[in-house]
Amino acid sequence: MSDRLRQPGVLELDELVAEGVSPWLDGLTRGHLASGCLTRLIARTGVRGATSDPAALAAAVESDDAYREQLAGLASDDICAADAVRAVAAYDVRWACDELRPVYQATRGLDGLVSMDLDPRLAHDVESAVAEAEQALRAVNRPNAMVKLPATTEGIAAIRECVGAGFPVHVTAVFSASRYREALDAYAEGLRRALADGRRLPALASVVSLPVGLLDAEVDARLEDLGTPDALALRGEAAVARARHLYRMYDDWFGGADWRALATAGGHPQRLMWTATTPTDPSSSLTRYVEQLVTWGTITLMTLPTLEAAARRLDMCGDTLMGRHEAAEEVWRRLEGLGVDGEEVARKLEAESVEGLTAAWRDLYAAVDAGRHTAHRA
Repeated sequence: MSDRLRQPGVLELDELVAEGVSPWLDGLTRGHLASGCLTRLIARTGVRGATSDPAALAAAVESDDAYREQLAGLASDDICAADAVRAVAAYDVRWACDELRPVYQATRGLDGLVSMDLDPRLAHDVESAVAEAEQALRAVNRPNAMVKLPATTEGIAAIRECVGAGFPVHVTAVFSASRYREALDAYAEGLRRALADGRRLPALASVVSLPVGLLDAEVDARLEDLGTPDALALRGEAAVARARHLYRMYDDWFGGADWRALATAGGHPQRLMWTATTPTDPSSSLTRYVEQLVTWGTITLMTLPTLEAAARRLDMCGDTLMGRHEAAEEVWRRLEGLGVDGEEVARKLEAESVEGLTAAWRDLYAAVDAGRHTAHRA
């Protein structure tokens, strides 16, 4: 693919989509909806999905007047904090689902999806997580809504139960091959249960996200602490290598005999999504991960600035993942040889991700509560 400079004002991601990559918007808020931003992104860039984020939502609730009317309606003392937060989040997701419904229909449920977080504290209790997933999806009441669940040990069990109950699931915070295997198995077992209960498998799309920027930042910090030429030479290599490894696992699993019966029944492959794609290194190009993680059947999640940068210009060079499994294995062999333990890195990042998400939910509760009180006094 060429690295042609796009014409001013023309925002397209046709080259990326042609390689089989679905661009999704990260950090959806009501501002993107009320301003028509999401509508324009769908029409002009080929955006095919979106995810909400409690940190972005908390900031928007505090600063965007678009939430004021709803918060006033939620100011009644009869509405508990959890119901108020769910209502605010569901409103945005419902609106986005309606905007993306044509994509959902055109792709037969593969794209056109919008995912929303659940309170991560519920993932420690499978029964509570499933109940909250049901309530959240009922509040949105759209077929193209998904719930997010972190791939912790408890979260894997919740993922299995949610898929079995007929709920589309976005699996988050996967940093290792072993955890990815657990997510694949949980999804497949959930589909088998759903099929046995007479549920329609085409309605059960699922994605698994690898936060590439977070993985690289953690590994690079360890390499810089080592400071040797061999260590410094591996900076920026870990996440792409992990992505290539996971994509090989994806390709093997969904091309295998165990998947065929579920595929025949209408099951969708559980696609890989690259998240945290805005590099933490300010000297890196905003589109670095967009260009480095290109292969068929994947999703790249981008914040609005990254998405707009990618739409203006991409230096594409075809498929970057397929057939590069051995090179990826060599990168991680070298990292392990330097003392960078991939499983230990994954455990640390998983714990930090859940802690960060929990803190974001606390902020969201506080923002919604403050908005309700302000509206109540007005």
